[in-house]
Amino acid sequence: MLRAVVLGILCCVHAASAAGTHSLRYFYTGVSEGTGFPEFTIVGMVDDVQHVHYDSVTKKMRPTQYWMERSVGPEYWEGETQGSIGAEAVFKANIGIAMQRFNQTRGVHTVQNMYGCELDEDGTKRGFDQEGYDGKDFIIFDKDTLTWTAPVQQAVITKHKWDANRARNQGLKAYLETECIEWLQKNVQYGRETLERRVPPTVTLHQRKARGSADTEVLCHVTGFFPRAVEVSWVRDGRDQLDEGVQSGEVLPNQDGTYQLRKILTVSPEEQRGHIYSCHVDHISFTERQNYIWDPNMRSNSEDNEVTGCWCSSSIRLIVGVVGVLALAAAVIGVGIWKRRQGGV
Repeated sequence: MLRAVVLGILCCVHAASAAGTHSLRYFYTGVSEGTGFPEFTIVGMVDDVQHVHYDSVTKKMRPTQYWMERSVGPEYWEGETQGSIGAEAVFKANIGIAMQRFNQTRGVHTVQNMYGCELDEDGTKRGFDQEGYDGKDFIIFDKDTLTWTAPVQQAVITKHKWDANRARNQGLKAYLETECIEWLQKNVQYGRETLERRVPPTVTLHQRKARGSADTEVLCHVTGFFPRAVEVSWVRDGRDQLDEGVQSGEVLPNQDGTYQLRKILTVSPEEQRGHIYSCHVDHISFTERQNYIWDPNMRSNSEDNEVTGCWCSSSIRLIVGVVGVLALAAAVIGVGIWKRRQGGV
């Protein structure tokens, strides 16, 4: 299952897989010294659920889900640990190489890699390997052409070096299309009870006066749902989906393994007159899309779901979930299973 890592950085975790699609992703992150964070971290995720973790402090690859712990034996974890220790050494070396390439002598820098695969219900397979430096793309694998794309000039040396190694690229392609898919299917089977559960969201509307103006801001807070994929939009008069005047947050994890999302609508007093605004929420746990209507007095209920609200004169009352945010940061700061690949940047 392991394949050696070289240089990797991806600035963010991919969006949730669509319904009917399963995904296996690994994230590695190397951080320069003096940050207070582990200098190297690995996180593995099945369908956006973290299932394995390694860091340079514990020096152990360990399961983060009970179903992973009970499904594989001690020899598996020992092998993963040894591979991860090797990857840690590669990443530490590559931070120094990347700093030289970018003509940097100091500061905090990160090297990351995200790779994995997806499998649709119809059997369609996808594989990917993206690497980066300091939160920006550095080099990306194209498994169809067996070549690498260098978005920045500093990666051109690496591109030429890796393009020339056809055998290695063919091995990477085989891993992404075969071995990765096999492990994805195993992990989905191991964690089916957790991964295929359906938890409907709780939706609340909150409003406040916009700071420094007569406008009103209305928060649609959608929380407690699983799986991660969700569609939330503000609609006027039941037909006009609004983009202007809508601020969207990111899907964030809650401490209990569910997710949350917020969208804020800003409307002027003139825009409120004669119009009805509603927050539309669609999730796989629903039999049909749910609509939550807002009016200035926050009195409305949907037919099937109560909409709660409050007048918050100074600020919107919402809990973003600090623990959840830190959990997401930990996921971004490190995911992965060591990939057996030789050579450096």
